[in-house]
Amino acid sequence: MWLFLTSRLRTWILLTVVVPLATGLLRRVGRVLERRTGSTPVTRALYRAGDLGDRARATLRGGRRRR
Repeated sequence: MWLFLTSRLRTWILLTVVVPLATGLLRRVGRVLERRTGSTPVTRALYRAGDLGDRARATLRGGRRRR
């Protein structure tokens, strides 16, 4: 079924459904790990990955860039 969708619709689905779910999941996993083990490079990387997804989505939507 995925093949029958236009590329624009597939992009929209990815940006509105998949990316927010993935970034939220990464942050939640980072939070759980941080509670158990404290701040580690892994937890910081998970938080950064969640932020990266949000920034990418905002940029693709035409939002302002943060510097």
